[in-house]
Amino acid sequence: MSMNAKIRLYVDQPLGQGQSLGLDRDQAHYLFGVMRQAVGALVLVFNGRDGEWLAEVAEAGKRGGLLVCQSQTRPLQMPPDLWLLFAPIKKARTDFIVEKAAEMGAARIMPVQTDFTNSERIRQDRLQAHAIEAAEQCGGTYVPQVDDLQRLDRLLAGWDASRQIMFCDEALVRAAQSLGAAQGGKWAILIGPEGGFSAAERARLASLPFAHPVSLGPRILRADTAAVAAMALWQAHLGDWG
Repeated sequence: MSMNAKIRLYVDQPLGQGQSLGLDRDQAHYLFGVMRQAVGALVLVFNGRDGEWLAEVAEAGKRGGLLVCQSQTRPLQMPPDLWLLFAPIKKARTDFIVEKAAEMGAARIMPVQTDFTNSERIRQDRLQAHAIEAAEQCGGTYVPQVDDLQRLDRLLAGWDASRQIMFCDEALVRAAQSLGAAQGGKWAILIGPEGGFSAAERARLASLPFAHPVSLGPRILRADTAAVAAMALWQAHLGDWG
């Protein structure tokens, strides 16, 4: 039956058998105006907590609508306990990083301000919306939290030492240099800004016993490319791809 449902929609409401789901104006416009759905249509819904459910359109209007949950199609599938820390760059490329991080299995996305970060502010709500859209499109049942921008030095000062950090250092030349003997568990990936880490930041990271410098190859990658490459490297060695 769920094979007939082609649309996936994130809803910030509890999901369960017979649960009614009210749609806001934007959701109603998307379902009924853009996608041309009508009463009786089937939609897949998820909220990041209760798995994926098949729901039927019970009411359809221009300004709202109503869905009713019928049956669960998939349980909640949690990603690895992996955080992505990155320095924001230009708007479209920052959006790209958030979208790909959500698709590739980041559990939390944390923009950080480094010594050479160009952007001093972000729109957290807009980036969270991009993470939701990415989860809708990639079939995920979990939506990573996107934090507001915070200073890297302050974040490191209160860091939980049980969470390892893989920081991508363009000064290294050998890929996966420090991941060969690493074990799974709680991890974070740290991507620097377009200008790289400062000497002080590199020294600070090198002094931390839980930080592991890793190269992404012999060429200097753009920050958005580096984020995708780093997550692929980590997933292949320590994540849920194997």
